[in-house]
Amino acid sequence: MAKRRHAKLKKQKRRRKARFLFHLTMLCISWMLLPFSAQAQTAEYIKSRYTKSEHMVPMRDGVKLSTAVYTPKDTSMEYPILLKRTPYGIGAYGEDEYRSLLGPSPLFAREGYIFVYQDIRGKYPSEGDFVHHRPYDPQKESLLDTDESTDAYDTIQWVLENIPGHNGRVGVWGISYDGWLACMAMIDPHPAIKAVSPQGAPADQYVGDDYYHNGAFRLMYAFDWTWRYARDAEENRNTAGQSFEYGTNDGYRFFLELGSISNVNAQCFHHRIPTWNDFVKHWTYDGYWQSKNLLKDLANITIPVLNVVGWFDAEDFYGPLGIYQTIEDTPDNESILVVGPWKHGGWSSMNGSKLGDISFDSRTSYYFRQYIELPFFNYHLKEEGKLELPEATVFETGANRWRDHEQWPPEDTESTALFFHPGGGLFAAKPEETSDGAWDSFVSDPAQPVPYTAELRTTQGHLWMVEDQRFAAQRPDVLVYQTEPLAADVTIAGPITACLYASTTGTDADWIVKLIDVFPSGAPPGGTPPGGMPPAGEEGHQSTGGNQTKGGYQMLLAGDVIRGKFRNSLSEPEPMVPGQVAEIRFSLLDKYHTFLKGHRIMVQVQSSWFPLIDRNPQTFAAIPEAVDSDFQKATHKVYRSVGYPSHVTVRIMKESDIKR
Repeated sequence: MAKRRHAKLKKQKRRRKARFLFHLTMLCISWMLLPFSAQAQTAEYIKSRYTKSEHMVPMRDGVKLSTAVYTPKDTSMEYPILLKRTPYGIGAYGEDEYRSLLGPSPLFAREGYIFVYQDIRGKYPSEGDFVHHRPYDPQKESLLDTDESTDAYDTIQWVLENIPGHNGRVGVWGISYDGWLACMAMIDPHPAIKAVSPQGAPADQYVGDDYYHNGAFRLMYAFDWTWRYARDAEENRNTAGQSFEYGTNDGYRFFLELGSISNVNAQCFHHRIPTWNDFVKHWTYDGYWQSKNLLKDLANITIPVLNVVGWFDAEDFYGPLGIYQTIEDTPDNESILVVGPWKHGGWSSMNGSKLGDISFDSRTSYYFRQYIELPFFNYHLKEEGKLELPEATVFETGANRWRDHEQWPPEDTESTALFFHPGGGLFAAKPEETSDGAWDSFVSDPAQPVPYTAELRTTQGHLWMVEDQRFAAQRPDVLVYQTEPLAADVTIAGPITACLYASTTGTDADWIVKLIDVFPSGAPPGGTPPGGMPPAGEEGHQSTGGNQTKGGYQMLLAGDVIRGKFRNSLSEPEPMVPGQVAEIRFSLLDKYHTFLKGHRIMVQVQSSWFPLIDRNPQTFAAIPEAVDSDFQKATHKVYRSVGYPSHVTVRIMKESDIKR
């Protein structure tokens, strides 16, 4: 422990050096660089500067993987290699057909790299069988045994030996599944790898990423993803990415009328999707999911790592934080963290100035691409310039500004519990009611589940992550607790934990807790601060103020779910005892947000979130095998007494205060 602490202090000291000068320089030149970096590229532009070649690269077991290489036409210098491996296709296919974007952003093609793209096994022209998130195998019995780590290693070795003009240094990057593949590359890594950037990468898809959260199945996303990308081998190669024909734009109605998820194969998939079958077959945290847990394999990672995620990532927020914290346990690691106000992949696909109705007052994605991502790879792969990035570069929503910290979560916070009180109150003082009969109750009806969004849509989307929650607050099956208007700004930074003391008349129940920022009733409408967006040169580490949005807006800030049967163990479900109070504790993960003066902090509690999460029949059962008759109404109670003080715990920056 002392050795790790000493190594961390050394890393902090090294990064503090010259950081002020770095930021000052970047901000001064941002006005000149922004139009250049934001300029869209075209396939014609790429073709004018790069030569493309296509290859079937052999792996150690003889399987050949479809690989495209883009090499700069300027051969007057040597270039580093930037590798991306993906299940989503590396098109355009054909040596005369070019991509319109190379690398993580348009900056990289102008900078000059050798770009390598590869289809993983069983995808598009690549040989072999597709296995969803093929687990790392730490005990390979022969030299021919493979996983995604060995495939990355073999690919890099082949490129070094067969593609001229490189400098021998390799970087690996990717977003989402591709980010997970980047993590695979840094396990038993090829020695040429000098930098890796997993971005929005899942780490454990049962505990908190794509497909399950604490035992609750993410129905809408799993349905869409497996149909698009995980059908049987022949369809995978020929029709991947095509949408399911829902026959409606009302996903809530579609999934409700579909009934139990046991009906999916009979009515929709017809047993053509092995990955879907695996997901619903393995509904507990068993060996199938445990083998895919990336975190157990991230030992002794010393390659420089740039971990990236968005605060409003609907798919993979659990993973990047876990990856960062796990690597931090390695002495002398070179891992840093960036978190911005983005949806899944938004740092790459959007300018980052707003999400839905919520404005962030600056082009946050441009800032990341210009001043963090590109310098990171240039420094480690080209050995250019100095790199003095902080340990954690994080965007503080609400106040709308970038903040640098020497660790995440920051040290200068204190844990504060916000307790549920009678009349929907939320206070930092414990309830005074001594009777354990102090509770709030509601009827949960699987035939009328609480929707997760007010939008009409068939796929999950991302705007719901900041959506106005008034559509839910007015329902009788949603409990609402809130503070008085805040007398001063309150900033939370770090993990959020929900602790419910609850009972049900059934034998199972889902529990959803949401943390919400309630805007004052008199707040003016609009998503942009007065005067419009700040000039391009001012988009860096400063902002022009808080959000301006609809009065009374209930901005979803954080929320998650736990399936009651998994309250004590994700691997060994146990029924809830009707009428018996149970402690239900789970994480809402991290946030960095300022509740501005005059706003309120709100917590909502409910037992359905449909069709984001599949319906719980509220009877103890293997839900994927449940039939429609298993679904029953139940009455749930959430207690708020001295003996059973339900609450949400946040970490508050010490300069903040909240009325007790």
